[in-house]
Amino acid sequence: MNEVFCCQFFLFFACSGQRKFQYLLVDLLTMFLFSLKFVAEFDKYYVLTMWLILCNFLQKILSSFSARLGKLFGNLASSSRKLKVIFDNFPGGSHVFELMARFCYNNGTIEITPSNVVLLNCAAHYMEIGTNSSEKLNLGDQTEKFLEGINYWTWSELLQALKQCQDLLPATNSSFLLEKVLDCLVGRLTLPTLASPFTCSSNNSSSQLSCDTSSTCSMRNNWSQTTWWFEDLLVLNANSFEKVIRMMVSQKLEHATIFRFIVFRLKSIYIRVRPAEECRITAVSINLLSLFDRSSLSCKGLFDILLAARLKNLSKFYKLKLEHLIGSMLDQSTLDRLLVPSPQRNHHVYDVNLVLRLAKAFLLEGSKMSRNQWSKVASLMDSYLIEVAPDFLLKPAKFAALVMVLPDSARESSDRLYQAIDTYLQVC
Repeated sequence: MNEVFCCQFFLFFACSGQRKFQYLLVDLLTMFLFSLKFVAEFDKYYVLTMWLILCNFLQKILSSFSARLGKLFGNLASSSRKLKVIFDNFPGGSHVFELMARFCYNNGTIEITPSNVVLLNCAAHYMEIGTNSSEKLNLGDQTEKFLEGINYWTWSELLQALKQCQDLLPATNSSFLLEKVLDCLVGRLTLPTLASPFTCSSNNSSSQLSCDTSSTCSMRNNWSQTTWWFEDLLVLNANSFEKVIRMMVSQKLEHATIFRFIVFRLKSIYIRVRPAEECRITAVSINLLSLFDRSSLSCKGLFDILLAARLKNLSKFYKLKLEHLIGSMLDQSTLDRLLVPSPQRNHHVYDVNLVLRLAKAFLLEGSKMSRNQWSKVASLMDSYLIEVAPDFLLKPAKFAALVMVLPDSARESSDRLYQAIDTYLQVC
């Protein structure tokens, strides 16, 4: 059998044979046409003609499943102009398009797994696959039915789906998928220790639970039962981060644990993100603090967030908001937290303006404070005055502002205050 007859034989069966053989024959013909030996030995015009016939057949296969392509190719049939189709924003790029095409070439069948269900679902909605097919061949319905078993996926499978959802945004339906994945992730965190996410496994939406043997499924020795997931969720972008925190609060996860995760996220150096993204996460974190019980917040953690915020190009609004919160808890602070280097070293060593703002924020909450809290803040401010008094760059007006920021009634004794004043006068 010569090459020409072989090529014609393939085309005949591909175009008129039984459907279950068509896709195999098309693959064979495609490889045959692109054989270097074949192209070299036969007339290029003949090869081009055969390729156009093949493309026409492939076009019919795709358009029979995709309503979007059907409309585009329909426009081509009714127009004398050539139609060039470019999907610049196809969700997931060429890899996902290949998955979608494989579904079409396999007569509406493809193995759906946790690793590809998100990609296939977005492709199905984008290409409108199923709107002109039977229910059996509706890729959107198939993927959504598979997603009903998401509660039985492993933790690592959920994380992979999360990354895919974030990469696909703002693709069609990706926001819905993201909500579904995040809800399952957060729900897994609320399970008792004996029913941790590491005990669940997926088997095409099977209802059976089994052990996940992957390396990520063992408890990390250096992590407690409540914080093992911190490092895994560093992959969250700003949008997903906010959604997760709100879900955690609504699902009654311990506020102190959520707060520790926020601090960990902002201090982490494991995930490198763009400065603008990190700035957004910091702003989101500060806004979300209002959702927590005040008792679940630690002054140490708030200072860590403040230091992270100072290193980023964050709006003054968010910085002042955080400073007000820290100021209302100033009685829980320690001296080393207040010794923040000044952003302008030519004026003074430490950031005196920051401490003044914190003290004024405490004064605004003064009516709610006990005598003991007032005493702690006064002692803290006296210790700070003693520490900054030797700074010869500190201007008298700033030192005087520190001395007078608290009322005299806040102090039980003024001995340490006078000690700081005496030191400052000697330096000046």
